[in-house]
Amino acid sequence: MAAPTQTTPDSEVVTQDRTAIPPRFNVIMHNDDYTTMEFVIEVLEGIYRKQPAEATKIMLAIHHEGQAVCGNYPYEIAETKVEQTHQRARRAGHPLRCSIEQA
Repeated sequence: MAAPTQTTPDSEVVTQDRTAIPPRFNVIMHNDDYTTMEFVIEVLEGIYRKQPAEATKIMLAIHHEGQAVCGNYPYEIAETKVEQTHQRARRAGHPLRCSIEQA
């Protein structure tokens, strides 16, 4: 898309670039009966860069409410974090699942 132009009295051309803000997406982690609470905290701290207290709070929300938002990112980053979570869970033998929804 071309930048809008304005002509000033001195015949200078002034352009303004507008960068669209990309839409944001929530990464949602879902509860299951097999993944340990400790593993969920490890994933939240390692992949989502949460501090221990925040990771524990999110883990408890997942446990009690069935799911919780782990973070809010542009789509490509959200997709990468979900894939990293699924890979780490598979390697550890856990069925932990995440999904993405537009914020």
